[in-house]
Amino acid sequence: MPADRLHLVRHGEVHNPQRVLYGRLPNFRLSEDGRRMAAAAAEYVQDLGRPVAALYASPLQRTRESSEPFTAAFGLDAIIDERVIEPTNVFEGKRMRRALANPANWRYLSDPSIPSWGEPYLEVVQRMDAAMRDAWGQEDGGDVVIVSHQLPIWITHLAVAGQPLRHDPRKRRCALSSVTSFERHGDEWTEVDYAEPATTAGSIDVGAV
Repeated sequence: MPADRLHLVRHGEVHNPQRVLYGRLPNFRLSEDGRRMAAAAAEYVQDLGRPVAALYASPLQRTRESSEPFTAAFGLDAIIDERVIEPTNVFEGKRMRRALANPANWRYLSDPSIPSWGEPYLEVVQRMDAAMRDAWGQEDGGDVVIVSHQLPIWITHLAVAGQPLRHDPRKRRCALSSVTSFERHGDEWTEVDYAEPATTAGSIDVGAV
């Protein structure tokens, strides 16, 4: 018997005073507000009253820290899964407005459908789906929580909804510490819920790929 429901949880706000696109760069930790957001996400899942059987997280610091309230709530250690990590991006470490104003960088914008500036969307879908299927199949009932990043969660949403993977990154419905929930029936994922349990007003959210 597989899991009952799978929740993709985005990490909380990151301490990013320079407002760079941090991508996979090391040492980007949660801010104090980010820790509060992560706690709100864990409280939301706990309040669903559903048993949680497994907890997974991306290896990056911000996701590992965002998994800690789930460990406290459910007594589960996070299993690190490289497949749910942030995608690569040529603009890592840069402030996007400044980078896009430089004509030398315009070549990276040549094909937004791939996208030409980073890991192909299709590859992100494939690795996320593999991680989700493995986590789903390894449990004997109960829910699974995977703490990941904005782009992997949003691109999974698009793929499950049968929508084009090309999109405007500024219009993603995937707030800090949001929870996007799925069930699997046969060979198909179905999105069953989306929630934003954390207060994010005034937060800095400019570092996502």
